[in-house]
Amino acid sequence: MAATPKRLLTVNPRGFCAGVERAIEVVDRLLETHGAPLFVRKEIVHNKSVVEDFKARGVVFVEELDEVPNEQTVVFSAHGIAPAVRDEATRRGLRAIDATCPLVTKVHTEVVNHVVEGHEMVLIGHAGHDEVLGTMGEAPGRITLVTSVEDVAELPFAEDAAVACATQTTLSVDETREIVEALRARYVNLVEPPKSDICYATQNRQDAVKSLVAEGISHLLVVGSRTSSNSRRLCEVAINLGVPAFLIDGPEDIDMEALTGAGDLGLTAGASAPEHLVQAVVARLATAGWKAEELVTLEENVRFSLPQELK
Repeated sequence: MAATPKRLLTVNPRGFCAGVERAIEVVDRLLETHGAPLFVRKEIVHNKSVVEDFKARGVVFVEELDEVPNEQTVVFSAHGIAPAVRDEATRRGLRAIDATCPLVTKVHTEVVNHVVEGHEMVLIGHAGHDEVLGTMGEAPGRITLVTSVEDVAELPFAEDAAVACATQTTLSVDETREIVEALRARYVNLVEPPKSDICYATQNRQDAVKSLVAEGISHLLVVGSRTSSNSRRLCEVAINLGVPAFLIDGPEDIDMEALTGAGDLGLTAGASAPEHLVQAVVARLATAGWKAEELVTLEENVRFSLPQELK
């Protein structure tokens, strides 16, 4: 009697979010109309494959604006920038196209409003992440970064202080909830975002991983780069539920030895990972005996308009 084939459950939603699609389209359109070289400050999105593809087409990625010649076109990445960066671009005569995700811009606006109103501003996020650096730059010295529940206990503000909080958009929903609860317990006047700062795609992809775990998968594969915060969070969601998870850039990163004896597998992708890499992983695992099935948890239909300069 033939053995029942092992399932490879590919979950949807996965992969590109609306902010990533918008940022990539910005660079695509500028390559068509402007040609190469085209300068982009930081990685346009945190994915190795996307960045390497753009490099091959003439995009020059720089860390800071001093690497961009005067009067050239420069694109700001999806993760957002500090006002000082925008001011420098203006001073240098650079043509700046801002590909910041609108949901990141929303957080920037919230933070600025709270600081102007005199709140003690707390940002929940990961130190050194491009998005955090941009948000903190909205009010240098006026925003305190919190990365854990333990950090909340170290905050210097009085219990009745006017404290407001905001979050990086790509965090773990569960972990962030714990930090907000700690802030709520300590500060009676805490002002929270009117709607969660964690973006819809981050939330949806984490919920989808939970659905995969509920299906009884033995391991989870997440297509995404190590620089991608939301991709790493997907691994953490599975691990916290007792399922081993592996972050891979593509099929060449699959550790087949680690999957020896594995049963049904789950497969998803971070919000900056292209679909062709997911399909390449599906093809590789098919040769090892896993049969792909799609698990749809919901349909996404979010789209963001392009920057005014490109309309």
